Amino acid sequence: MVTNDYITMNGNGFSKRAEEFIKRYHKLEVKENQCSSSLVKHIKAPVHLVWSLVRRFDQPQKYKPFVSRCVVQGDLQVGSVREVNVKSGLPATTSTERLEYLDDDEHILSMTIVGGDHRLKNYSSIVTVHPEVIDGRPGTLVIESFVVDVPDGNTKDETCYFVEALIKCNLKSLADVSERLAVQDRTEPIKR
Repeated sequence: MVTNDYITMNGNGFSKRAEEFIKRYHKLEVKENQCSSSLVKHIKAPVHLVWSLVRRFDQPQKYKPFVSRCVVQGDLQVGSVREVNVKSGLPATTSTERLEYLDDDEHILSMTIVGGDHRLKNYSSIVTVHPEVIDGRPGTLVIESFVVDVPDGNTKDETCYFVEALIKCNLKSLADVSERLAVQDRTEPIKR
């Protein structure tokens, strides 16, 4: 399904390049009574700016609009846990999340939700950030995939739709913040 510049995937529909990244980096095991999807976002900002926001496991509120506060236990290495307070308007108040993987060279961040006051059980996500050229300037291809249990009383479609809506909101905000930073950075066009 394509909405604006987001592409969500439960079947086919990505560019060859995005498909290759998904096959290489977004390997999530989907069990019975779980749903999974991948979303793609093109951002008109260089990869170093976008990654500088995504990699900050301790500061998701820099671009995630539903996060009001974050406190991290640990040294921001794999295994660190963050307690996130969620702004009102969502069916949640807190989320406890563990950093599963962080690779600054390949630009990969993976996390799982291990507790909190919400219905997202056994939630795991992977975010990868890749350089690309957009309108002759350095840009970024962001891919976020997830897997989560389908709560009692919900269908797979309803669950995926809800999680995709949250991720789309986060990716739009990530694009807005990154693109503002890129304007301040005044990145020059790529000469061919």
